[in-house]
Amino acid sequence: MTTTPYEVAVRAEAELGEGPTWDPATGRLLWIDILGCRVHTYDPATGRRTVRRTEQHVGAVKPRAGGGLVLNLRDGVGLLDPSDGGFSWLHREPVPGRRANDAAVAPDGSLWAGTMRYDEAPGGGTLSRVTGDGSVDVVLDDVAVSNGTGWSPDGRLMYYIDSPTRRVDVFDYEDGQLSGRRTLAEIEDGAGFPDGLTVDADGCVWVALWQGAAVRRYTPEGRLDRVIELPVPLVTACAFGGAGLSDLYVTTARTGLTEPPALAGSVFVVPGVGKGVAQPAFQG
Repeated sequence: MTTTPYEVAVRAEAELGEGPTWDPATGRLLWIDILGCRVHTYDPATGRRTVRRTEQHVGAVKPRAGGGLVLNLRDGVGLLDPSDGGFSWLHREPVPGRRANDAAVAPDGSLWAGTMRYDEAPGGGTLSRVTGDGSVDVVLDDVAVSNGTGWSPDGRLMYYIDSPTRRVDVFDYEDGQLSGRRTLAEIEDGAGFPDGLTVDADGCVWVALWQGAAVRRYTPEGRLDRVIELPVPLVTACAFGGAGLSDLYVTTARTGLTEPPALAGSVFVVPGVGKGVAQPAFQG
């Protein structure tokens, strides 16, 4: 097991930075500040950044196949138009006390959108499959904090995190259906809670640790083989990006910290740490 150095990609003070996603069509990193109601972009080639405010808490942002973005929002899933940036609802289903959280795009182009209650009550969240026509199928309905979701390079396995369980689970995945849930890895007491995840070209699972100040990599067999330690406690999510998908971008948060470290809420990058897998765009 090795410890790997990092760099600061975007110095920021996001309340709850989350959901880094590489957009190959634009060569930019997308990420969000959930509680700040903001969608950010970052171009590592030029250093240019943009910020767009949303009208409500935003849990995830992903590219759309035809351009524009899909947003997992407090009250449902919305679309940003590629031509003028105009907003429209794809599926709206507000539930009092509940908000959107992490989301991922499956190999078939559907959006797997997570939710959670603001009070993080057990069973108050869901994981749903949303298709381009706005159809919604609740896949998991007994979730506390729906978080990291990702697929193996061959698309036959889905990895999933419900953070309070302290587990990274794995399912068999076929034609949008899940079966055979089992535990890939369990985070020990004192090491934080698993949050966002990404899967690399070797099938290894990289897991951000909330209250753990680190990102860990687990092999497909569940063995911990790499740790990236960071100077902030609230590490939220990670994704590969950049040329060749070899750079690991990591989002962080500062919410609830009475004396947040200087870099809390920033985006970090670990250059050349591995090889990511190109992520599909949302087919809607």
